[in-house]
Amino acid sequence: MIFPPNLDLNTLNNWGKNTMTDFLDIKFTQIGEDFLEATMPVSDKTKQPLGLLHGGANVVLAETLGSVAAALTVDQQKQFCVGLEINANHLKSVKDGLVRGITKPIHLGKKTQVWEIKIYTENGELSCISRITMAIIDKK
Repeated sequence: MIFPPNLDLNTLNNWGKNTMTDFLDIKFTQIGEDFLEATMPVSDKTKQPLGLLHGGANVVLAETLGSVAAALTVDQQKQFCVGLEINANHLKSVKDGLVRGITKPIHLGKKTQVWEIKIYTENGELSCISRITMAIIDKK
């Protein structure tokens, strides 16, 4: 298990109160041994003018998952994590429903981390794949 053993979904969902995560209705739904999962509704808040899920909303979901996961793997009394780079490939358009993102680590280093995020439609089709690189910074 790479995350704290006493971690619960309420804690994760409360971290995002009054932030973009809250505004877009992103909800953490599962904590695994080496992954986090969250959902986001495809709604007026997350669609672009053609009625499709906005690519930027996918990136917000991906960055939320990767950033939170990274923060959970460091000693938060001594370190914090910030994003260095994120990319996303949008593979399938989504018009409605709920998308589900899952993040897993690719690299957990002392100064950087790399996380992969896959976003799926309600039918389980891969709609976006993203990768985020996080910097681990010592608190002073």
